[in-house]
Amino acid sequence: MRKVGPYGVETLPQVLVDVPAAPTACRDTLAERARLHWHRTDGGDPAALAEEFLAAHGLNLRDLTRPTTGHHDTAGPCGAALYLSAAAGAHLAGAPTPAPEPAPTLPDLAVVVYDHGPTRRAPARAATPWWLGAWTESWTPQQHAAAVDAVRAAIARGDLYQANLVGHAAAPYTGDPLPALRRLGALPGARYGGVLTGDNWAIGCASPETLIEVRDGHLITRPIKGTRPATPTGRAELLTSAKERAEHIMIVDLERNDLARIARTGTVTVDDLFTVRRWCDLWQAESTVRATPADGLGLADLLRATCPGGSVTGAPKLAALTHIAAAEPVGRGASMGALGWVTPGHIDLGLTIRTAAADGEHLHTWAGGGITWDSDAHAEVAEAAAKTTPVRATLAGH
Repeated sequence: MRKVGPYGVETLPQVLVDVPAAPTACRDTLAERARLHWHRTDGGDPAALAEEFLAAHGLNLRDLTRPTTGHHDTAGPCGAALYLSAAAGAHLAGAPTPAPEPAPTLPDLAVVVYDHGPTRRAPARAATPWWLGAWTESWTPQQHAAAVDAVRAAIARGDLYQANLVGHAAAPYTGDPLPALRRLGALPGARYGGVLTGDNWAIGCASPETLIEVRDGHLITRPIKGTRPATPTGRAELLTSAKERAEHIMIVDLERNDLARIARTGTVTVDDLFTVRRWCDLWQAESTVRATPADGLGLADLLRATCPGGSVTGAPKLAALTHIAAAEPVGRGASMGALGWVTPGHIDLGLTIRTAAADGEHLHTWAGGGITWDSDAHAEVAEAAAKTTPVRATLAGH
């Protein structure tokens, strides 16, 4: 565990606070107060560490059912950014250790507490023209397709019902990556658009998916499963696809089960089942699962119940995570985790799909999809490419 004082990126320039889901009215007035970094090699429980660190800095999230006034003391903390990697979520779930991370400078947990005050800015420096090199994939299309077929074989054996497979790519760069990462937040449908930076790392997010939100006495998750091109034909295909609907409903049932672990008995409901929404040039199917939190529910238990998100693992969750750890050649890095804003009275964490990360030398992207018995390997490879294409084009400045 690393508790560190306020600082900006050392080898990457600092930007104004632009954390996904942070209050819009506060973003220009936020100044970093303290931060916590944790890596899996540090040991311990990252969910408990996050809750304890926030409480120590004036943000008590040990009982999310406790009423709050909804007003911030301008002399105290406004809230905090919270990032939890997919690997940390797998750790919380008791899953096997995944493959080595392609961007090891990224922490597995980052908690950054913000006050209202003047935002620190990095000193001006000579601008280096932005250049982004060619992408190198972590697996070939043939290897990706073989992994899809391996999931189908596992389903045939009865090992699982669905597993999400994710591929990674890296590209070298020169110049300041933060403008490129910030551009992701402007993509259409990016509900969780923004950036989080640290020492020699940065994460840019364009996610449309709510992992978990706590507001006004409700727990809310919005799983997304099912993708087609954003054309009239694509929309009709998505709405009538038995395969996509079955894949989607499996994950909705998984999310219902996850929320039931931390909800009052009998309060879990599903709203807007299989609603088609647009992200960039894709149609995607989304549902809303809602529940009332159980008495005394705290942030740590909330993270343990919901991370990693079911739509990027599969069902049953632990069996899917076990298969994923053996199948994927590299770790999921900044993707398929949680990133957003937490404060007493409101938690809003996005699932880090459509997400990129920078270390000191490379940009990294990830994309994948859910595999069921009815999946076609070549179609799954094409779907992953369709998801990552807008992200890579935006990073390049196109």
